[in-house]
Amino acid sequence: MIVGVPKETYPGERRVALIPATVPSLTRAGLEVVVEAGAGSEAGFPDATFEAKGARIAADRAEVFSKAEVILQVRALGANPERGRSDLQLLREGQVVVGFCDPLIADESTRLLAQAGVTLLSMEMMPRITRAQSMDALSSMATIAGYKAVLLAADTLPRMFPMMMTAAGTVAPAKVFVVGAGVAGLQAISTARRLGAVVEAYDVRPAVKEQVMSLGGKFVELELESAESEDAGGYAKELGEEFYRKQREMMTRVVAASTVVITTAVIPGKKAPVLVTAEMVEQMEPGSVIVDLAAERGGNCELSRPDEAVTHHDVTILGPLNLPSTVPYHASQMYAKNISTFLLHLVKDGALELDEGDEITAGTLITRSGKIVHPALKPDATGPAGEEDPQ
Repeated sequence: MIVGVPKETYPGERRVALIPATVPSLTRAGLEVVVEAGAGSEAGFPDATFEAKGARIAADRAEVFSKAEVILQVRALGANPERGRSDLQLLREGQVVVGFCDPLIADESTRLLAQAGVTLLSMEMMPRITRAQSMDALSSMATIAGYKAVLLAADTLPRMFPMMMTAAGTVAPAKVFVVGAGVAGLQAISTARRLGAVVEAYDVRPAVKEQVMSLGGKFVELELESAESEDAGGYAKELGEEFYRKQREMMTRVVAASTVVITTAVIPGKKAPVLVTAEMVEQMEPGSVIVDLAAERGGNCELSRPDEAVTHHDVTILGPLNLPSTVPYHASQMYAKNISTFLLHLVKDGALELDEGDEITAGTLITRSGKIVHPALKPDATGPAGEEDPQ
């Protein structure tokens, strides 16, 4: 079976789905790897390093699609809605595509792939169970997003993060407030603490308090029964607007006292909840910074604009997109490990076997045999509730 790795076409995307170090694990399983020329160059992986590890370099994109039975991508059509359409003419019936594809948002793209007879497997829908931890690409990419969010804030803030004792007196540490203690939020807490900031964090799930404290952060508590805030899997649930109103009122004090706010709360398939209001921003000190990792889904701050820096009352609000792509070497390394492990889970005796009785396969399988098969995407489905991390 031939596995193809085309170059990413999403604007600004510098990651690659496989790196040279992951190729031998696939070839040992009886797979052949074909990589489009230049696919890994922006991430720091030239063609020669792929060839040295046993991959074959294809002259162009068309050759990759024509040869491969399985296509591995970072951003498949749903997550690359404009430029990804050009791949439709290269795909064929029965071909398998694995990658990020925004299935809960990209309805039209999913339908187009189903109509083309493509079997689509979504990395976003990977169940967060012990067996699938090494395949969890959302968590991998969220780790990078949380890390880079803090670096962006530190670069923008007109202050230093750590407390310093100097000949000119004591420099007070930055006060960082992280909203959402999922993977991205926890990494943001850890990174901000390493830079010397005083960190507070909030999440609707009281169960994450210990994780926040273990990283040196202070957990901001609200009185809320955990049964109301978590689903059966321990993920944050979407709550009512009345709850969010009360939450915003209680958060006002913490936001006003912070010089940096990093927000990470996203509900899969839905608009991000507004947690930081304009009124809160106006109470922050001049020069303060907000980094909204939910900007692509509407933003946790009502002033956020995707991929823009907005200034309001001398507070800078950043809405960065695709932060993992700004660290393409390690982002590709992590993603390649996730997707190659997933592929090997699906391969038996050198061939792909999609066992829909397997929880991992069933959870990620979006289209097959011309139909949309995932239960969350059927007309009567509401979709899963829970916290989603950035891609």
